[in-house]
Amino acid sequence: MSALRVIFADDEEMARLRLRRLLEAIEGVVIVGEAKSGRDALTLLEDLDVDVALFDVRMGLVSGLDAAERAADLGVEVIMTTAHRDHAVEAYAHGAIDYLLKPLEAARLSQAIERARARVTRSATATDASAPPPTARLPCARLPLEVRGEIHLVPAGSITHAVLEETLVRLYIAGSEPILTELSLTDLERRLPHLVRSHRRALVAIDHVTKLRPLPTGGYDAILHDGHEVPVSRQSARELRRRLGL
Repeated sequence: MSALRVIFADDEEMARLRLRRLLEAIEGVVIVGEAKSGRDALTLLEDLDVDVALFDVRMGLVSGLDAAERAADLGVEVIMTTAHRDHAVEAYAHGAIDYLLKPLEAARLSQAIERARARVTRSATATDASAPPPTARLPCARLPLEVRGEIHLVPAGSITHAVLEETLVRLYIAGSEPILTELSLTDLERRLPHLVRSHRRALVAIDHVTKLRPLPTGGYDAILHDGHEVPVSRQSARELRRRLGL
């Protein structure tokens, strides 16, 4: 059983201490980050390879609900932890899979974590099963993209990487300015065989990678010819190394 990588955020120090103790007592859980505000939680989501996030609802300017919505966009399972009963419906609407009331009980937290673990496992299995083999992926010489009402035909081989930013994907093109597109990373992955998934929020063209810089998380920063850096998650690192013949 692979370890479940967990982050949590709460603006109360005692609440964070208690949650840390409870999480450390659950087998197969590794705490990779802790935050005391919603803004810090968003930073953790962007910087770390995370499976599950636990957020308090009320955490200042950026609430736990805001952080939950972003986490759900990135494919992270979210559990809300709060002393307030009246945000449950809103929490589920923002992508939470469970809603725990403080003071947290060990058994109830463990139940929520196992529910998240099951979803993470199913998601990984479904991704592996649905990924088409390289021979089944349709080559695309030029990718049509709508930009300010015009259709740009972008040479597929010139696309170096793609990164999810908020709700849109930014495509990086060798020798040209990046382009924002409403196409999802999954759409691009299927249409452009030279792009491989390097992270929940990124694709990269292996031919444009010049160096892999190891990270403490077990992943890499992929350094491209043009100096751009693309995150490579721990889960994607093995596949990327295999494709590079390492």
